Amino acid sequence: MEEKTLFTKIIEREVPANIVYEDEQCIAFHDIHPVAPIHVLLVPKQPIPSIAAASEDDQAVLGYLFAQVSQLVKQLGCEDAFRVVINNGAGAGQTVFHLHLHIIAGRALQWPPG
Repeated sequence: MEEKTLFTKIIEREVPANIVYEDEQCIAFHDIHPVAPIHVLLVPKQPIPSIAAASEDDQAVLGYLFAQVSQLVKQLGCEDAFRVVINNGAGAGQTVFHLHLHIIAGRALQWPPG
């Protein structure tokens, strides 16, 4: 049996989180190490280790996550200026190997990132 990720533990309420949205397919909560005033993680309840590990079978949940972004940014009051980031692999900054989208806003965001 695979060890549960931190995000699975949050989904199962084994670890607390500041949840801002939840439905049957996903959960969104504030990042514990925010890089901006608004930094929310949007996580599918279906565990997918990374975006590179996603398959055609994951198409529906991936599309659903991106559709939820538009709802979340309205709820968070940042629909006019935000960034969505997906890190893939440790070299790109992924620390929890359960796919998640970072929604970052609330300050001027520079380009290029990273």
